[in-house]
Amino acid sequence: MLGRLGLWAGRRRRLVGSVWLVLILASVPFASKEADHLSGGGWAVPGSGSAQADAAMRQFPGAAGAILGLLVTGQSQQDVQARLTQAKSTLAQYPTIRSGSATPLAGGKAALVPLAYTGSENTRQDIAKTLRKALVQTTPAAQTRIIGQDALWSNYQEVSKKQLAKSESIGFPIILIVLLAAFGTAVAALCPPALGAASVIVTGAIIYFLSRSFEMSIFVQNISSMLGIGVAVDYSLFVVSRFRRELAQGVQKELAISKALASSGHAVVISGLTVAASLAGLFIINLGAIRSMAVGAIIVVIVSVLATVTLLPALLAFVGGGIERFRVRLPWRTSSDEAGEGQFWKRWTDGVLRRPVLGLVGGAAVMILLASPLLAIKTLERAKEQLPASAEVAAATDTVQKLAGPGITGPVQMIVSKRSALEQISAKVKALPGVARVGPIAANNGGTEFEADAVLASDPETNAARSTLSQIEAMATPIAAAQGATFLAGGSTAYSRDTERAIFGSLWKMILFILLLSMLVLLVLMRSVLLPIKAVLMNLLTVGATYGVLVAVFQWGWLDWTGYKSPGYIDSVVPALVLAINFGLSMDYEVFLLTRIRERYFEHRDNDRAVSEGVVLSARIITSCAIIMVGVFGAFAISGGVTLKQLGIGLAVAVALDATVVRLVIVPSTMKLLGDWNWWVPAWLDRILPGRLQQELQPVVEPT
Repeated sequence: MLGRLGLWAGRRRRLVGSVWLVLILASVPFASKEADHLSGGGWAVPGSGSAQADAAMRQFPGAAGAILGLLVTGQSQQDVQARLTQAKSTLAQYPTIRSGSATPLAGGKAALVPLAYTGSENTRQDIAKTLRKALVQTTPAAQTRIIGQDALWSNYQEVSKKQLAKSESIGFPIILIVLLAAFGTAVAALCPPALGAASVIVTGAIIYFLSRSFEMSIFVQNISSMLGIGVAVDYSLFVVSRFRRELAQGVQKELAISKALASSGHAVVISGLTVAASLAGLFIINLGAIRSMAVGAIIVVIVSVLATVTLLPALLAFVGGGIERFRVRLPWRTSSDEAGEGQFWKRWTDGVLRRPVLGLVGGAAVMILLASPLLAIKTLERAKEQLPASAEVAAATDTVQKLAGPGITGPVQMIVSKRSALEQISAKVKALPGVARVGPIAANNGGTEFEADAVLASDPETNAARSTLSQIEAMATPIAAAQGATFLAGGSTAYSRDTERAIFGSLWKMILFILLLSMLVLLVLMRSVLLPIKAVLMNLLTVGATYGVLVAVFQWGWLDWTGYKSPGYIDSVVPALVLAINFGLSMDYEVFLLTRIRERYFEHRDNDRAVSEGVVLSARIITSCAIIMVGVFGAFAISGGVTLKQLGIGLAVAVALDATVVRLVIVPSTMKLLGDWNWWVPAWLDRILPGRLQQELQPVVEPT
């Protein structure tokens, strides 16, 4: 089918190229606005205590349960009061905003006004963005800023656009250099980046339209771009390499396209579907933000596959033998003759196969050693650290915390159904060492619930704040229960803790889903029982080693000597994203490598020779793909905030380990030791498995 598709796209290259050109041009204006409706929300856990508390706070009058704050600083008390009067006049234009009384700070040279929002949960970030545009002002006399979690994410929308542009400006030159080194010709090197750009642009437009109807996380933009550039370039690299090899053997252009799609295109489609299915494991986590990231990542992978099997054949048909034009003279060999370039890889593979026990034990020992820090992992979710310290809202938040204490930006909201119970709870909470003060008691509109704010002595987004929250809950719950009342704890500390529990409480289900899925895909594709088990174990080693490196770098600070200041924690969402994306990308290389090995095995039935030939034929391409992936992920790590830094470094490390220690040492060693057992499948299972991989992948249709 893919052979026919490649032949059709090549013969109708003008039609296919025109359709894609129109699609890309139509997508550009929408892709440029991709971040406009993306949200920093979506982290609320349905049914959790923090979500119930947030819903309950909407029934309180005034600014109780404020989610935003208006900060005014000035040269004098008079300047501050004048600016406050002006700001409150502006706030009166927004009926969904309830403002409270101003709290004077710094002897009257600053003031903080709490702002509550009564509108839809899905538009909280939009109102923060609107208020920032209307109120943020700097003059010699006074300065006005908006603070709060939604203001932070609103600011991050603007920052992320710059980070994305910087990451792509670093990533694409790296891709081009690697491809020039791999192919040696400018025409061949330009095809994969063209597909990567097309995939990201079209995906950006799709995400824009989806974000108009559904809440989608601000991280979708960076993750889809990072993953889309990597997989699109990788997939096209597979096909272009096979196309050039066929041309070098004297095959006609149209037949070469057909054969490239029927072989490497087959691996691309299987790999793309597997990556998408692995990412679907993120839907197990009941958080809108993570599910929207999964949607964006799956879309960009599917678009990349579609571009590879339709647009790329059309491009190859246009250039034909011209793909070898504009040869770039490099100090290393760049011949398209893979056999000539495979001498190093043949010597390497033969050396590994001569000592398979040493290779397996040594490779596994390295991975286990790297994974050992995993046991000490500590996770947190800190919105402010996604922004540079100089960013508008981050700087204003720092100012408020210095003037009024670190806990002022996220008090614990204590909600009780009986006033007497809350009075008793407030009295005891005031005495806790981690609590700075407790505010007055407020009643909701129906008088059925009562609330008081406990301002903590620590930053709301720290483990110290979580510890204090646990003490408050342990003290308050029995008191409320004794009086027949209910107790809820809300606020940013409870919110982030519930989010983390939702992620890690679902992680084991996600792992099980991805493991079973990976095994099933390889079982059907390879028609082998032991190879899927081996692949899953290898992927687990890679994920464990990646987690260990993340702990060492970002938690223990092993790279702080370079000038980087580690945050001291792993962002709560990173382990889940690394797991899903890494398993998908690992399957990418696994499918490509094992397909080559299986082709060779069923040609001559010699396992050792098939392993050697399969590694030699695929090692150069896999290495080039890995270098590209590491470069792309590294570029996003350099330019992004804490979460993207950790995700970029984690994925770069995972790809590097997978393409070197795993694919070049552990896999050939294991397959050597297993021998013909690699290809064992019970007769009854062989009969019921769908499809059979052809011993030689040939085009379905010969060109006439």
